[in-house]
Amino acid sequence: MSRETGKLVITIDGPAGAGKSTVSKALAQHLGYIYVDTGAMYRAVAVLARNGEQPDPLDEEVLEEVCSRLDLQFINLNGEMRLLANGKDVTTEIRKPEISSLASAVSAKAVVRRRLTNIQRRIGAAGGAVFEGRDMGTVVFPDADVKFFLDATAEVRSLRRYLELKAGEEEVTYEEVHQQMLERDRNDQSRQLAPLKPAADAVVVDSSDLSIEEVLRLMLDHIAAS
Repeated sequence: MSRETGKLVITIDGPAGAGKSTVSKALAQHLGYIYVDTGAMYRAVAVLARNGEQPDPLDEEVLEEVCSRLDLQFINLNGEMRLLANGKDVTTEIRKPEISSLASAVSAKAVVRRRLTNIQRRIGAAGGAVFEGRDMGTVVFPDADVKFFLDATAEVRSLRRYLELKAGEEEVTYEEVHQQMLERDRNDQSRQLAPLKPAADAVVVDSSDLSIEEVLRLMLDHIAAS
């Protein structure tokens, strides 16, 4: 599929809790683009691998089997985006803390990354999309039209995730969330395959002291000037 004239591929990478999801959704809506949560894709694979009959969800053969029959669909249900994995709604399950940790390990597996990279590139072939993830601008779309790297301090990101989980009535403490955040950061930044880092040509945005509206305006101004 050829890209439509004027339709950009925009990537927003960054660590967990930096505000990527909220900003990416807002940017896509403002531009009339589709929004693709690639992190949710890896979380969905983690859910499927964990729910299987095999004891080790990180076993290469288990992941190969999961990827061979993987069917992911983003659907709009009454104005809310939901993710279906092999027909099952996993939107809530993929946000559980234990899935967050497992997803980081799953995303470092070549068989998983290869399968999801192909899916993501097919989606982006026509342009007009905002891709949120961790290696969108470095690996999946190295020639993306516009790249952002959204960051924030670990303390700010941990507090955001803690409040999000508490709002969902999860029984967690800030200390637990903070430790999981630091572990996720270490895993994402130190893995050999597609480690988390800004692309050389990405615009780095620190959202620690910025509102969503301020981050969105900064991005829109950069896109307009590109």
